[in-house]
Amino acid sequence: MAITAKELAQMCGVSRMTVHRALTDTGRINPQTKELILAKAKECGYRPDLLARGLVKRQTFYIGVVVLDVNNRYFSQLLSAIGMEARKQGYFVNITLHEQNKDMEKEQLERLVDYHVDGIILSSVNYGEEYSRFLQNLDTPIVTIGNKIAEGIPFVSIHEKDAARKATEAILGKGYGKIVFVCPPLERTDENTYVHRQRLEGFMEAVAAWEKDDVESVVIRKTSGYMERAYDELNNSGKKSAFFCSGDIFALDIMKYMSQKRKKAGEDYGIMGFDGIDILDYVTPRLNTIYNPVELVAKEAVKLLFQLMNGKTDGDETIILDCELMDGETL
Repeated sequence: MAITAKELAQMCGVSRMTVHRALTDTGRINPQTKELILAKAKECGYRPDLLARGLVKRQTFYIGVVVLDVNNRYFSQLLSAIGMEARKQGYFVNITLHEQNKDMEKEQLERLVDYHVDGIILSSVNYGEEYSRFLQNLDTPIVTIGNKIAEGIPFVSIHEKDAARKATEAILGKGYGKIVFVCPPLERTDENTYVHRQRLEGFMEAVAAWEKDDVESVVIRKTSGYMERAYDELNNSGKKSAFFCSGDIFALDIMKYMSQKRKKAGEDYGIMGFDGIDILDYVTPRLNTIYNPVELVAKEAVKLLFQLMNGKTDGDETIILDCELMDGETL
């Protein structure tokens, strides 16, 4: 059975306050005394009572994270990175998935607040001023990532539009006469699709600014049969064609389908993804993509959240990170 702080203090012949200083590396304490306490704590398997400490400090040492799912490797990498950063601060992570369900997301946030998590990182499917007020009324520090909800809500993301514009310019610079942008359905106005809308806007701006008038642009929504539609766009075009996908998974789906039709990426057509997910290391030919610095996004989100939790910021920061094109073999 693990010993208590009181028992540890008795073993070392010191006060409980001295034990606390040694274990938390705070306050003034004789170095030899500190070394003795830490050695005895390790020898006896001492473990701090986090619940008791939390009751005193009004902390649970948990942060909540609410994201879409873990099937998308971007979110898996994000959650892993958030967990690593939180552990550096002595915190655990409570992960929940909203599965793109707006009501489920709200329920999960309320449940996390009911469990008294000290802060929340959120990738939202909701947006707007009304939802912004809902978040503020939760009275819990919240940092949003990816999809922007409203001005005034702490936000960490990348230069989505700028990255998409540069990627489109790079594709057009390869001499393609037709470029097809592939993205999720964006018609629903009640759902937060900020990320993909930004990427679409970057694509459209680049095409509009391109000096050559004979370039054809097409937008395909990722719905049932979209891979067949992509094949038709390629097969029925008399121009050198390329696809720009608003997500690496879309690009991999198209490459797989095209391969079944005996069309090879980088030879019969060009293709570029977005995000630079880790599984691309195992894909041949190597996909050209945009590297989304997921570990840095996680690090900045956790850093900002702890600043909010500790009252070191006023809570309306926006952090936008750069991303870069990654060379591959598919353009």
